[in-house]
Amino acid sequence: MPNTRSILVVEDEQVIRNSLREFLAEEGFTVTEAGSVAEALNFARQRDFQVAICDVRLPDGDGVQLLRKLQQINPSVFVLIITAYATVENAVEAFKAGAFDYLVKPVIFDDVANKLRRVYQFRDLFLENQRLRKELAQPRQFNQIVGSSQPLKELESAIAKVAATNSTVLLVGESGTGKELFARAIHGGGPRKEEKLLAVSCDTRPVELLEAELFGNEGPGNHQPGVLRSAGDGTVFLDEISQLPMGTQTRLLRAIEYQEAMPSGGSEPYRVACRIIASTSQELMRLVGEGEFQEDLFYRLDGVKIRIPPLRERIDDVPELVDHFIARHSRAIGKRVTSATSDTIRLLMAAQWKGNVRQLDNAIERAVIMCDGTQITPQDLPPDLLGLGQPLPDTDDLRSALRHYERLHITRVLRQWPDKREAAKRLRLGLSSLYRKIEELGIEL
Repeated sequence: MPNTRSILVVEDEQVIRNSLREFLAEEGFTVTEAGSVAEALNFARQRDFQVAICDVRLPDGDGVQLLRKLQQINPSVFVLIITAYATVENAVEAFKAGAFDYLVKPVIFDDVANKLRRVYQFRDLFLENQRLRKELAQPRQFNQIVGSSQPLKELESAIAKVAATNSTVLLVGESGTGKELFARAIHGGGPRKEEKLLAVSCDTRPVELLEAELFGNEGPGNHQPGVLRSAGDGTVFLDEISQLPMGTQTRLLRAIEYQEAMPSGGSEPYRVACRIIASTSQELMRLVGEGEFQEDLFYRLDGVKIRIPPLRERIDDVPELVDHFIARHSRAIGKRVTSATSDTIRLLMAAQWKGNVRQLDNAIERAVIMCDGTQITPQDLPPDLLGLGQPLPDTDDLRSALRHYERLHITRVLRQWPDKREAAKRLRLGLSSLYRKIEELGIEL
């Protein structure tokens, strides 16, 4: 079994505790020992354990009561109860409290190994079932869009309003934010959803090839209809429209304004019935000022503009995106990776994500490939990613860890909302309290 599987052993008898630790370590588990209820709860609040093995009788409490508290702290922990007497009453009490199974003293290591094997098999199925239930429980109009943060909800609301129209739309956002995904959401949520959606990348290929792809070609030996005609009453998505050559921009403006286009080498225009959705990661007004983008086309596109927020502005969506990408890449690669550890999620939420959702997708694909168990750990992530965020605190002290994450969270909110009054409102702090936190935590503005 992979060494990323963590177990908390709660047993007041030193000999049993030591023998369990040695056996489990040899089996590849990471083991933490506790000799009392208080010590066990302290460890459980500091880190996540997948399994806890608890004695029924402890010097400062009852193992069954401890079981309930452990599951309150971490609902995904599975507990094995150790009892000195294998009675029906003891078993029923343990199972009622939520124990997965029980062990009888003297503990037999083969029995421990078999029951742990069953625990992890069941746990993998349980986590996958939870993930599927979560996906099914989310009634989403745009079910390909993952996340539930406030910026994403506001974006979905804008998309829903625009989707119901036939207007030309401009999507503005950094590279990797998923502009084509949102273009497809607009198409799929509108009156043209039964029609085609054709995508064209407005890159720096030869102008003749690009215009033939867009408008068609009727020259000898090179006949093609062009996407503006092939889309019919559907939608054409023009990705990175800022890269269109000036002459091509003129032809596109005519197609939008007069609903007609002339194929290259042709003599008769044809009707353009499709809807245009364009995207850009550039500031088009700046390009207009530099003479690299047509002013008339800019104003034609700028009327219905939607900004796609970068991932750093919707960082609360990272856990859901991680689950989504893990499921997708696990299916594609054929591995049974079900989730990421809490440390991994915290690290991913602390990263800068200059490449946005695309970079996160690539990082999770790599992590699924490298993962040896069912959960992604920080070691599975791309090495260069580990330097993008704040390092995890190298301490088991809960107060130090909380201070670290408090600094990290406040820094992120201040980066997103530079106005301190608005930031304090988002943090649900008084303005004076926010200033005090900035000073106490040494936050650099």
